[in-house]
Amino acid sequence: MTMPSSTPTSPVPARLAALRQALIRHDLAAVLVPSSDPHLSEYLPERWQGRVHFSGFTGSMGTLVVTRDRAAVFADSRYWTQAEAELAGTTVELVKIPTGAATHHIDWLTATLSPGQTLAVDAAVLGLAAAQMLAGALQRRGIGLRTDLDLMSEAWPERPGLPGAPVREHLAPHAAVPRAERLAAVRAGMARHHASHHLVSTVDDIAWITSLRGSDVDYNPVFLAHLLIGPQRATLFVAAGKVDASLAARLAADGIDLADYAEAAPALAALPADAVLLVDPKRITLGLREAVPAGVAVVEAINPSTLAKSRKTPAEAAFIREAMEKDGAAMCRFYAWLEAALGREAISELTIDERLTAERAREDGFVSLSFPTIAGFNANGAMPHYRATPESFAEISTPDGLVAEGLLLIDSGAQYLGGTTDITRVWPIGAPSAAQKADFTRVLKGTMALSRARFPAGTLSPHLDTLARAPLWEAGLDFGHGTGHGVGYFLNVHEGPQSISRAMPDASMAMHPGMITSVEPGLYRDGRWGIRIENLVLNVSVGTPDEFGEYLAFETLTLCPIDSRCLELSLLRADERQWLNDYHAEVRRRLAPRLDGAALDWLLRRTEPV
Repeated sequence: MTMPSSTPTSPVPARLAALRQALIRHDLAAVLVPSSDPHLSEYLPERWQGRVHFSGFTGSMGTLVVTRDRAAVFADSRYWTQAEAELAGTTVELVKIPTGAATHHIDWLTATLSPGQTLAVDAAVLGLAAAQMLAGALQRRGIGLRTDLDLMSEAWPERPGLPGAPVREHLAPHAAVPRAERLAAVRAGMARHHASHHLVSTVDDIAWITSLRGSDVDYNPVFLAHLLIGPQRATLFVAAGKVDASLAARLAADGIDLADYAEAAPALAALPADAVLLVDPKRITLGLREAVPAGVAVVEAINPSTLAKSRKTPAEAAFIREAMEKDGAAMCRFYAWLEAALGREAISELTIDERLTAERAREDGFVSLSFPTIAGFNANGAMPHYRATPESFAEISTPDGLVAEGLLLIDSGAQYLGGTTDITRVWPIGAPSAAQKADFTRVLKGTMALSRARFPAGTLSPHLDTLARAPLWEAGLDFGHGTGHGVGYFLNVHEGPQSISRAMPDASMAMHPGMITSVEPGLYRDGRWGIRIENLVLNVSVGTPDEFGEYLAFETLTLCPIDSRCLELSLLRADERQWLNDYHAEVRRRLAPRLDGAALDWLLRRTEPV
């Protein structure tokens, strides 16, 4: 019971025509439109959603290239089905790439453009590391590069302005570390690089350092700003009116002065000749780097705050555990309603999003969702980043007793003052088939295998990826996305530097105590169903003989039953059954005191031992 989408005429061809007129005016062969803003954010304010505007593809990651006669979006497997649907009728091609970090658009450009032609990309939204790679490839082919043009504004007359939501303070007890202490820690990191100054542009780093939060970016409680840290004082470049006078005074008392958002580049240009500036090439744009005077020494290294904020303190971990209990209780109330309402109420993927969000909003300290809820029924669940819309969604139940059968995948999360959550569960609507049970059980075996891992502290996180894939590989199965991403503390739901994935590992990806990471293997049968089982885990130290150094294990933080009705028990070893039973016993112990009535009854049923 899927509601078909209407197919209105796409506005994209007309928008591309305007962009191509700009190419002609400036004698350019092509323009590159990354999914990026001046802070290299994942979720973008509307002003910088140029790739969406000029292609129609709404996925959270992707790169657009427009030439005078072609246009292409580069997207990884999470978005292929979505992109094919959204790009239909736009004249924009889909180029399938293996991962979100792939650089196939550079190969496409060097193969498509001719020596002597010129590519444009706005330096204000192009990452420094990405710019270095792009410029080198183009130069080898004799292709020019212009980074001083903002073609988006030329071809997008109704382009939105800067967001104007106020900045607020993240207060004690949830903000357990004073901002002055965090500034001191960052300066200690600067000192290790002999840096006198440090520019921070990534908004989650800035929010963490300053103990401030905002709502400029959907789902992430951050605000647009740059932060220049000097030897004694720091300057926060933020739009006028976003910080009230009393908060400005408290910031000044902690050594942070305010300046207008547009003054960041001029401030860099005014650095003294003897300054040594620390920048993170993966977290700063080419435009800001080019503002630094030629005589100023520049050190390129990871932001000290990026590693520091990934290592949650014991106080933060305690608040996160509390947030997980709130989140788990909200989900139990929702799932109890869902099972009781099947066949008695109209239920669709949209209903699920609305009802689950409403249950979370009842919890104390709830701020917002942490990403758009993915509720995918049957074939829709096979699209890892699917999102139902009023124009296209699946119906599950009607008030007159009609209930569709299949698997319902729900990937959701929330922002609480004391933590960020992200969880995926799959539920059977009706009786699951033998094939569905086998798939579900193998995915669960992957979740358990990684969740039970022990490994030396400092292990590079990508090296753990195969643990979750091995149970699937045994059956000749696999999944296209990463296995795990870091998660912030009332910050971005996707946080580095750690990433359990097939990405090329580097030293910054080392696993340390206090890091929170998702564990989320999956399996997707195109056009049939999708399965993903996701928990968040905390790196904790475990005792080992001294001569072998410190070892880490994962504490599972997420609290919600895993539906045993989908299990093929013959595929589980005794120790795997014990892990699941122990997990369900902990879920019951922690959540039962927060529930009553139908929700408590549901919890008790779904946590029975297998």
